[in-house]
Amino acid sequence: MTMRIHHQKTELFLSKPNSGRCAVLDFIRGFTVLHMIAFHACWDLVYLFGQNWTWYHGTGAYIWQQGICWTFILLSGFCAGMSRHLFRRGLTIFLAGMIISGITILFMPENLILFGVLTCIGSCMLILSGCRNLLQIFPAVLGILLSFCAFALTKSVNSGYLGFFSMKFLKLPAELYRNYLTAYLGFPQDGFYSTDYFALFPWIFLFLTGFFIYQACHEKILKISWNGFALVNFIGRHALEIYILHQPVIYAILYLFFKVI
Repeated sequence: MTMRIHHQKTELFLSKPNSGRCAVLDFIRGFTVLHMIAFHACWDLVYLFGQNWTWYHGTGAYIWQQGICWTFILLSGFCAGMSRHLFRRGLTIFLAGMIISGITILFMPENLILFGVLTCIGSCMLILSGCRNLLQIFPAVLGILLSFCAFALTKSVNSGYLGFFSMKFLKLPAELYRNYLTAYLGFPQDGFYSTDYFALFPWIFLFLTGFFIYQACHEKILKISWNGFALVNFIGRHALEIYILHQPVIYAILYLFFKVI
């Protein structure tokens, strides 16, 4: 009996190979989802429950947030390279993002989400589904370099500039920043507000960087034999569902803790 219980506990941590999936990618995605949950829990504590955490407004928290975002979008681009149903997957993720936006418009307008990360990733997948065959003949290493340079160049486009990441070199014409359509593209109008804003530019270039990384080295990555950890891999396999549900669950738990208990 003791040995059986020990074996069951071990299975919670040691993952078994899952046919048709890459455990390393599931683990990275699951690990990133756990960081996302922790970051959003901190966001709720600071902005909804009044915790005065100055560190959350500092450089360390920004790097944490950007690391989560970069990993998700790079990994999405990488996995798009192997997807057999990219258009359908992209449409599903795009609609999930739109549903989240609709919920916040109706029930949480003070924490409005317009053009969030799911809308962005879904849009990138839909665009890639139309030009993947063409991009696959492009030299992968050159694609990585050009895509990442384009990402660096347009990283500040949402705030009106071209540059190199946070360094701003060229101010863009104000006429580009007109309405919600231009905001979706990356040129938000005056007064635009979203608590989760990932426009098509610059993020599509990071997505394409991930796609070209797949083209360059997917054979080596997909042959990695390490199977990760079962619980983290499970989270990675169900990242979309967890993303959709995690904020209401976090808020409910924190509300019970601070307002009821």
